[in-house]
Amino acid sequence: MDILELSYGGAFSPRQEPGGEKIEQRVTGLEVLLKKAQANLEMGAKAKRDGFGWVGLPEEEPEKVMEAAARLKKYDALVQIGIGGSALGNLMLQNALVHPYYNELTREERGGPRFYVADNADPDGTGAIWEMIDPARTAFVVVSKSGTTAETMANFLLFWNWLRLELKDAAAEHVTVITDPEKGVLRAFAEERGCSSLVIPPGVGGRYSVLSSVGLLSAACQGIDVKALLSGASLMRKRIVASENLEKNPAWLLAALGVAHAESGRNMLVLMPYADNLKDFTEWFAQLWAESLGKQGKGSTPVRALGAIDQHSQVQLYTSGPDDKFYLLASVEERKEMALPHCEESALKPLAYLSGKDMGEMLNAEARATAASLIKAGRPVLWLRIPRIDAFRVGGLIYLFEYATALAGEIMDINPFDQPGVEQGKRYTYGLMGREGFEKDAEEAEEFFQRALARTLVV
Repeated sequence: MDILELSYGGAFSPRQEPGGEKIEQRVTGLEVLLKKAQANLEMGAKAKRDGFGWVGLPEEEPEKVMEAAARLKKYDALVQIGIGGSALGNLMLQNALVHPYYNELTREERGGPRFYVADNADPDGTGAIWEMIDPARTAFVVVSKSGTTAETMANFLLFWNWLRLELKDAAAEHVTVITDPEKGVLRAFAEERGCSSLVIPPGVGGRYSVLSSVGLLSAACQGIDVKALLSGASLMRKRIVASENLEKNPAWLLAALGVAHAESGRNMLVLMPYADNLKDFTEWFAQLWAESLGKQGKGSTPVRALGAIDQHSQVQLYTSGPDDKFYLLASVEERKEMALPHCEESALKPLAYLSGKDMGEMLNAEARATAASLIKAGRPVLWLRIPRIDAFRVGGLIYLFEYATALAGEIMDINPFDQPGVEQGKRYTYGLMGREGFEKDAEEAEEFFQRALARTLVV
């Protein structure tokens, strides 16, 4: 069964690297490194090295997730409390695979609880969620491996306090914890209060966790076919691992092209799907690519775009602005059929060329038109064709991008599984919020921040 097609004939350009090597030569020259990188990923997963746990997630059985989902489906609403990898993947799966106005459907139409994500530590957003729910009919899922992520735990403390005030001793029945199997604040909380819990598998970082309980629980509650999602990811893994040929391995191609173009000065990667239900996929990918590869002065900046909307806001820049971007455009072949009508009004006669055409056909034509315009302008385009958006193919797409990102880190000689820049910000936040042991971080943060205030204009 085809998962997707990746066409790369337009992904090269006449541009040369500083040493005079053309992009295509550079990509081909990465094949030996890619082979070693793939072997390292597979060996790291087998040896259960930290950071490599996501590699085998498609082969894991989701029984515990499905059992938890069956229990949570009885509720009217489900609130996921998390940030970054503990929220973006959930939103991505919902956007891709359930009705775009899911929360507005009736209970019978939905078949599951309304879904909300409390990610940012913004009191307006957190308070708005509380206003939309009945605590007695709401389940809360809090996700943090360490249980110390400041934004997540701030939201959790608020919801937990409000829940206790409303439901007293029954509050714990409404909470499910997803965290480390053995240690951390949330593991201790779950044991103290006796609330339900699931495990974030060892060695799985947040941005690679969507195919674990972190992403699958809320998906299952909304009726997404979790087994098909994992099946698509599993087949993608098999096809990646089976091929050690650059022209037949989609993960190798995506990694090599991303790295080669970044090295040549195209330090932005634009992901532009022509499908509304892949909009949040670009958000999820942005964290995956940026946080994994942006280290040691290396990497490229992921740019989120959505066709055809961004034809009217960004493509002018893409075709005629700086040649500093590499483009990945995606189209979907099978969509809901919606033929455009013929209108009799004489004022609408200039639109007769649209009569009888399918709206999805028009969107795909716009995708091809954008690709052609970019290639004419000498800009590199990688073309992704997805037969249809379903759980099986979304699972394959997720796994492809995860594997390609990890490979890119390996061939760049950086660790794609840590995030030292994020950790620095966390330490400063802890210090500024008065956490014991982070006093020096608070002083340092204040010292650096004062530089931002050194010149101030009051208007």
